[in-house]
Amino acid sequence: DGPLALAAVEHERFLPHIKHVGEVAKTHLLRQAVADGFDDAAFLEREGRFSEATIWNLVFWDGDAVVWPEARILTGTTLGIVRRQLDALGIGQRVAPVTPDDLPALAGAAVMNSWTPGVAVHRIGSTDLPAAPQFLQTLHRAYTAEPPTAP
Repeated sequence: DGPLALAAVEHERFLPHIKHVGEVAKTHLLRQAVADGFDDAAFLEREGRFSEATIWNLVFWDGDAVVWPEARILTGTTLGIVRRQLDALGIGQRVAPVTPDDLPALAGAAVMNSWTPGVAVHRIGSTDLPAAPQFLQTLHRAYTAEPPTAP
């Protein structure tokens, strides 16, 4: 679905690199974002950098390359697949700090998780982001390029 509007909220998950239970804060922040008219919430670390969203990894497009937020995150399975296959496809990508002030210069944004390799994001906080259908197609193409494995 999408495109999504994300509230920008300050939040850092405890032990973000480990998937664990007991994360009532992200559920609370999602509900607050919805109450405020957003679809979900994107998290800002105390340094003001975007990290991830409630149940999603964040990813951005600068017009030439995929930009992964430089932050403490849970590296999701889908993120790993997409990064690996972007490399294999020769598509540029980099890790860089992304702050709210950086958003107007970006050419697109998306979220991903185990359900999907990319859902468009059209707004974060009060900043509108351009539609980037080629960016989303690139994320989906990278994901589907991963060879299936037998159980």
